[in-house]
Amino acid sequence: MRIRHSFTALVTLALVSGGLVSCTASPQATAIEVTEQTIVVDVRTAEEYSAGHLDGAVNVNLQSGRFESEIAEYDPEAEYVVYCRTGSRSAQAVATMEAAGFDDVTDAGGIDSAASATGLPIVTE
Repeated sequence: MRIRHSFTALVTLALVSGGLVSCTASPQATAIEVTEQTIVVDVRTAEEYSAGHLDGAVNVNLQSGRFESEIAEYDPEAEYVVYCRTGSRSAQAVATMEAAGFDDVTDAGGIDSAASATGLPIVTE
């Protein structure tokens, strides 16, 4: 595909010439304030959650087939920070939550980006 090759060539040129200093896939580049009222939601599987999650996070598996019904039990007026492994599932979860009427939902991306942005440590069970 011509456009794809042109983009690849442009990125390669930028890297070679030093024009690209850094690149991040995180949807949230700035700090995310987490208060006692903030509900931090890990949308990964239970196994992923058990292997390491942000301190205080609740696990609501996006891929369980029950995400919408489980999230419906939460207050749509509360403040939420959502993360996953890489940022893909968190984006899907945020879109689903917003469509369900949740007003204050922040996509923190992947777990490492979320830990950096929130300052919350990654803990294991």
